[in-house]
Amino acid sequence: MLRSTGLAAAAFVAALATAPTAHAADIIGIYDGTDTICGHKNVRTTIQKRFRYQVTHVPNLPDVEIVDFYGAGLTRYQPAAADSPIERRYCRATARLSDGRDRNIWYVIEYGQGFASIGDNVEFCLSGFDRWKVYNGSCRVLR
Repeated sequence: MLRSTGLAAAAFVAALATAPTAHAADIIGIYDGTDTICGHKNVRTTIQKRFRYQVTHVPNLPDVEIVDFYGAGLTRYQPAAADSPIERRYCRATARLSDGRDRNIWYVIEYGQGFASIGDNVEFCLSGFDRWKVYNGSCRVLR
């Protein structure tokens, strides 16, 4: 038992030694590239369901659905900190709609902000579909 505990501790220390170090300038990063979380199936499914609800309940929006996502990438990362305890991952992708058009979509994944603080929350804005300017027109808030 003592030997296995020692091996586990040694593996943990080795993992810490090889982990990249964070510097003060890295607190909020600007990224451009593919990201496994931004393109995760659960995130895409959540956005597709909420978008479908939006176009059926907001007057004068076209009756379309999101049929595909591509080019999902991380644009900004904000780790949890003492003055901002919510970890956020800002993403951008291109959404293909059922009418054949491609539109830019921006979204944020907020960790621990799901219903009753259980799970995560996803807020999104599809270019041309923010009729009530919730995200300040042209989806500026989520960019």
